[in-house]
Amino acid sequence: MVRPTPKKMASENLLRSYSIIPCFIFVELVIMAGTVLLAYYMECTDTFSVHIQGFFCNDADLLKPYPGLEEDSFVPPLILYCVVAAAPTAVIFIGEVSMYIVKSTREALIAQEKTIVTGECCYLNPLIRRIIRFIGVFAFGLFATDIFANAGQIVTGNLSPYFLNVCKPNYTGTDCRSNQQFIANGNICTGDQVVVERARRSFPSKDASLSIYSAVYMTMYITSTIKTKSSRLAKPVLCLGTLCAAFLTGLNRVSEYRNHCSDVIAGFILGSTIALFLGICVVHNFKGVHATPVKRKGEEYRGLPLMTFPRVESPLETLSAQNHAASMTEVT
Repeated sequence: MVRPTPKKMASENLLRSYSIIPCFIFVELVIMAGTVLLAYYMECTDTFSVHIQGFFCNDADLLKPYPGLEEDSFVPPLILYCVVAAAPTAVIFIGEVSMYIVKSTREALIAQEKTIVTGECCYLNPLIRRIIRFIGVFAFGLFATDIFANAGQIVTGNLSPYFLNVCKPNYTGTDCRSNQQFIANGNICTGDQVVVERARRSFPSKDASLSIYSAVYMTMYITSTIKTKSSRLAKPVLCLGTLCAAFLTGLNRVSEYRNHCSDVIAGFILGSTIALFLGICVVHNFKGVHATPVKRKGEEYRGLPLMTFPRVESPLETLSAQNHAASMTEVT
């Protein structure tokens, strides 16, 4: 049997593409930049005005004590966003580099991914491609989750549990005395307008959606790519610990009266849905984009002499041999 030469094997692991770099620059980077820009306008500007929702002056669900600024929370937003963005990025980078170092895993990745040559000058290694793909999709999903959460808060204008304590409406007015629902406006709330504006953005919980998105995405990556059998409890402990941290983040929002329980549940559903969609439909459970070639049986024996083919014994031959043995036994 003729074995393929190393030069031929190297050429088989190369794919030529003249469109991957232009598509990445003019399509994917443009989409990513637009997503980041939209998230910035929703997060840091007042371009989109929040829906003004009505309320009852004596609503017990809105009379919880004011927990203070977001920076005073047990899980400050700055620390949460840093952990949410950095933890999956570090896990993906370390995991891909570690798998590429291992010989057996490296050969499997090379067989699946191939090395793409574009423009006869740029060689895209499978390791670089996988890192850019998985981290890029994660970053896109993170900004998309932020956009969906902010859009929900702007459209619904759901009031936080501490809304009445920061709104400080005029309880001596006719509307509050009759306990009738009315459309709130700038003249009714006498508190700090910046805090009141923030108190109108409760549904869904953005912290819960971002934390669960990061946890689910990282859990899917760990369970789909790390195949070591040396420690059967390492992966479950790491995955369950990540999901537990996200769950506790949502509970902290409820315990501090910053969000309603329904807000946190909606945030969990939103973040989990986006992570599952990207993990299953976009990166296909973190598998390679090229399937491992499977040789057909007919191709395996092509070019071999007839004497080397395996002999398959038919049922008729087996039956005749048994009858012949039985007849010989009777004669003896």
